[in-house]
Amino acid sequence: MTAETGLSVTLFDDREQSDRHDAPLAVRMRPRSVGEVVGQHAALAEGSPLRSLLTGGDRGAVSVVLWGPPGTGKTTLATLVSRESGRVFTELSAVTAGVKDVRVVIEEARDRLRLQQQGTVLFVDEVHRFSKSQQDALLPAVENGWVTLIAATTENPSFSVIAPLLSRSIVVTLQPLTDADIESVLRRAIENDRGLSGSVTVTDEALDFLVRISAGDARRGLTALDAASAGVGTGGVVGLPTVESAVQHAAVRYDKDGDQHYDVVSAFIKSVRGSDPDAALHYLARMLEAGEDPRFVARRLMILASEDIGMADSSVLQTATAAAQAIAMVGMPEARIILAHATVHAALAPKSNAVYRGIDAAIADVRAGRIGTVPMHLRDAHYPGAASLGHGHSYVYPHDVPGGVAQADYLPDPLRDARYYFPTEHGTEARWGDIARRLAERRLGRNENPDSQVGENPEA
Repeated sequence: MTAETGLSVTLFDDREQSDRHDAPLAVRMRPRSVGEVVGQHAALAEGSPLRSLLTGGDRGAVSVVLWGPPGTGKTTLATLVSRESGRVFTELSAVTAGVKDVRVVIEEARDRLRLQQQGTVLFVDEVHRFSKSQQDALLPAVENGWVTLIAATTENPSFSVIAPLLSRSIVVTLQPLTDADIESVLRRAIENDRGLSGSVTVTDEALDFLVRISAGDARRGLTALDAASAGVGTGGVVGLPTVESAVQHAAVRYDKDGDQHYDVVSAFIKSVRGSDPDAALHYLARMLEAGEDPRFVARRLMILASEDIGMADSSVLQTATAAAQAIAMVGMPEARIILAHATVHAALAPKSNAVYRGIDAAIADVRAGRIGTVPMHLRDAHYPGAASLGHGHSYVYPHDVPGGVAQADYLPDPLRDARYYFPTEHGTEARWGDIARRLAERRLGRNENPDSQVGENPEA
């Protein structure tokens, strides 16, 4: 890699790096074949474009956008494509390379293909950091097959990659590695000759902690293992205190599949519901430090936004949904800030479970058989013969009535007296146009004189 351009051009120097005994453990353990790749079963399924590239299949110079969080193997997959296909591996840094650097690489790749009949794998990490003009500069090489472009991004390519480049590439979504995947990677590193060669013993407690702090990122787990093993030396035992010292923070006692998982999650939800942002942030921190999937936390916040806040502040659901979408693009550790934002908003918002109680009460009636038929004036009237059946007759179009509220029977007869939604006096639910008063007036009118609540709309 040159200091001026941030450009790296190699054939198989990743293998040379991984053979060095003093190379970082994560580098030494980088997979050298498809069989060593852990996880990504969907992306590497038989017959998939990526699998074909990795096994030397005849896919021409197809280009690929690898989308996924850090540590899921994007760089590894790119180097494997280079090795398996015999193409030269060229890497551009989206942080330091400019349009001029892109054009130089493309010119070299074109000459290499023309003069030596050798293709080039051009790996662009963090392609979302490339400007439009930089991405435009890649188009000729992709269109003409001068390079096999493998672009990696942690952000949704639909928003971060220009449409012309995206339309000429196959998007492959990579998933965070599971705990089982991470454990497999770590155990291999402990025993494999390229790794620690069994020179240290790692306790189950320490291994469990390494898995949790990895949070789906194999590189993070291997780096922590590397530091911990260096601290005990050959023949030593890597225990929990050693790993804690290596990563410079204490292990959180938290079993993702046991009681502690449910206790901490419950405490988190109840703290938000109880409007205590400090307690909520504490339990959020415990979950994240224990390696909890941030997407799980985001899903719980979305549910809470409707179950415990609802109409008292509808914007909390928007915040929680936006947080779930954002962390899918950003990943950890930055996702912690987004989740904290949504957590504090939810904790400080006024609370109402009126929507939650309303839908459950309505479902209970339906399950109990209290259904009835749809009133005639509410039935679909937009088909031949509907008028002769009385469908839509006497329907009052609300927009033709002053105030936009038409007094009519909307519930089936057996449910005419039913009430499901009881708005509270909290937050927006109380302020929004006197919802409770207007509902009471409508319900009173509906029950006292049902015959006066329907009229005829000639346009229905």
